[in-house]
Amino acid sequence: MRDFSYVVARDPSDAVAALGEPETMAIAGGTELLNWMRLGISAPARLVDVGRLPGQIERQGDRLRIGAGTTLSDAGENPLVREHARVLADACLKAASAQVRNRATLGGNILQKTRCAYFRSEAPLPWGCNKREPGSGCAARHGLNDRHAILGWTDACVATQPSDPAVALSCLDAELEIIGPNGSRTVPMTESHSTQVEAVANGDDPALTETQLEPDELIAAYHIPVRDRERSAYIKVRERESFEYALVSAAAALQLDNGVIRSARVALGSVAQKPWRLPQAEAALSGQPLTREAVLPPIRAALAEARPLGHNAYKVEMAANAAMRAVLAAGGKV
Repeated sequence: MRDFSYVVARDPSDAVAALGEPETMAIAGGTELLNWMRLGISAPARLVDVGRLPGQIERQGDRLRIGAGTTLSDAGENPLVREHARVLADACLKAASAQVRNRATLGGNILQKTRCAYFRSEAPLPWGCNKREPGSGCAARHGLNDRHAILGWTDACVATQPSDPAVALSCLDAELEIIGPNGSRTVPMTESHSTQVEAVANGDDPALTETQLEPDELIAAYHIPVRDRERSAYIKVRERESFEYALVSAAAALQLDNGVIRSARVALGSVAQKPWRLPQAEAALSGQPLTREAVLPPIRAALAEARPLGHNAYKVEMAANAAMRAVLAAGGKV
């Protein structure tokens, strides 16, 4: 690990000014960045501590505003979040362990990198990984890829985005409030991450383009629409219940009228390099009764575009069933 300097940001503008310096990165809970530094993924010359900036949760008219410095534990246990964004509360409390949730922030969590074992190895790598060494190849493409992407991948990278809260925020149509040297801007959560296919279309490196955040920008808060009578739920399928990343996860939010779905939003996690919404299924679910027989076929149809790799074909059916369970759970049927 290289030597680095350390400064504490007094307020958001102070943090943005500090991030404008070369080779500078922000640190809050440190549950992710310290691992990057240990493995040689990142080697900043300077760290800016933003963990002491306030993380407030408040209702502002028809929206919830959640400060990015809010810990996962605080978000998961907050009465406003549990009332108006239950899917986010559940996703936060199903992430990691209690000790990690007490430190990890909502701002940092969605920026965490893939859990691909070929990527998460100590340098120097004995295999190719385009995320670590551009142009070296993707060892997972034809290697051990049972936990990897089934949607939105290219030969350059088959990694997945592992954040639980990111899936819930995408389902909720949340917006990121981002601050930088040019002021503030908002980005829909559904557009905050990029798949490899989208990166290629934009002329970017498909392995390295992950988020819309610039190096000198900081997530200040999340804005979540408050919708009357909306119910939501989060399903996480994992090999063990404690401190494990998802094989597949699903978030659903819906409005019901006498047992009939009037509107639905569904997002999948751990199937691509970003949370994956299912707009085709969302449209087809409108007007359907809240039953397994009515919910599962539109979801399976929406997953017809999936392209499983050599060892993860199981994920297609697992994702369909997880999404179906999330819809039924949101409606109180699970």
